[in-house]
Amino acid sequence: MLNRYRTCCAGLAVLAVAAAAAGCGVWAGEQASRAGSPLASRIQASLQDVPSPAAPESAQPHLAAGKDGRVFASWLERVGTGHARRFRFAVFDGRGWSEPGTIVERDRFFANWADVPSIAVLGDGTLAAHWLEMRGPGKYAYDVKVSLSRDRGRTWSRPVSPHRDGTETEHGFATLFERPGGGLGLVWLDGRDFATHGGGAMVGMKGEMSLRATAFDGDAPRPETLVDGRTCDCCPTASARVDGGLIVAYRDRSAEEIRDISIARFDGTRWSEPARVHADNWKIPGCPVNGPALASDGATRVAVAWFTAAEGQAQVKVAFSRDGGRSFAPPVRADLGVPVGRVALELLSDGRALVGWIEQKGHDAEFRLRRVGPDGADAQTALIASLTATRASGYPRMARSGDQLVFAWTDAAQPSRVRTAVARMNGS
Repeated sequence: MLNRYRTCCAGLAVLAVAAAAAGCGVWAGEQASRAGSPLASRIQASLQDVPSPAAPESAQPHLAAGKDGRVFASWLERVGTGHARRFRFAVFDGRGWSEPGTIVERDRFFANWADVPSIAVLGDGTLAAHWLEMRGPGKYAYDVKVSLSRDRGRTWSRPVSPHRDGTETEHGFATLFERPGGGLGLVWLDGRDFATHGGGAMVGMKGEMSLRATAFDGDAPRPETLVDGRTCDCCPTASARVDGGLIVAYRDRSAEEIRDISIARFDGTRWSEPARVHADNWKIPGCPVNGPALASDGATRVAVAWFTAAEGQAQVKVAFSRDGGRSFAPPVRADLGVPVGRVALELLSDGRALVGWIEQKGHDAEFRLRRVGPDGADAQTALIASLTATRASGYPRMARSGDQLVFAWTDAAQPSRVRTAVARMNGS
């Protein structure tokens, strides 16, 4: 695993060079459409900080919107001065956050800026939560744990792992979803194949990271399914509901080290063969730790956003589908010229999308928002928050509830703290 970690770091070094190169010719929106209304300016004008439910020494935020319009936030919060942390959540009702509840407290959490716990809201009101726990002495040997609550988060079921391989390897970057027909499903990146090539310590690069899936019957997981046997090692995954099932987006990995975004479809019974969203042909010798975001109308319209640095040009792209993710139109560029990536995405009722991302600004960074459609991007962007340019800023989050947008991000100043804000789209 140490070699794999060094390879990931090598990939990040490549990104730094790509971002610097992009800065020599900043894309300032000359390709963007100026026909749209200034939605970004309206969002920024209405943006208001909301007192965060998270305490100091918190990070790793995640947001999920329920069908009733409420938004659920989750995060990790340090307990005392040791290794113990609480996995907590709170609910935003359109005005403010509820008192936080605790899902679980552990001193064996795997706490990582990119591989974060999450909470999901199922159609029958069940809450599902996942987090990561260390397994064995290895630094990057950990398991996905899943727990359910059927009483609005007051109590939680006994945690279980969706994978049953028992290897002291990496299992993470999980995405929870409601499966077709109801009930919990999830996908995750799985490193069990490394155990056969490094004595269980993941010391070699001959093993492959894979994408696997399962569903739950009540509180128990079904047998696992292999979705893709070779994927990028440590990029977050995403899912969205569509007609006839759901789709999952992730960063794939070819034998030639091309690491573009792929989509796999689940029809309720079986998974399709993965298909690439767009041929960026980004060849990179390590994982960029930069996953895609998906949004849909639950039927046929889908948007996917992602980061790429193909040919040394760092970009955030958005592509649209009108057939439930079976095919995508050519992508539209959304960034300002020096993106870090770490995208967030929401689909609008008019078929366009709001994409959020981190943009480099000097030695610091900004969480920016822009409306993008199949025909181009708005000229204006909205500044949501100023960030540090370090990994500690993690992934900023965005969720939509009616005409409100809820944001969460990590303020990496010491002590770090999850911050939240809300904005209105004013009918857009």
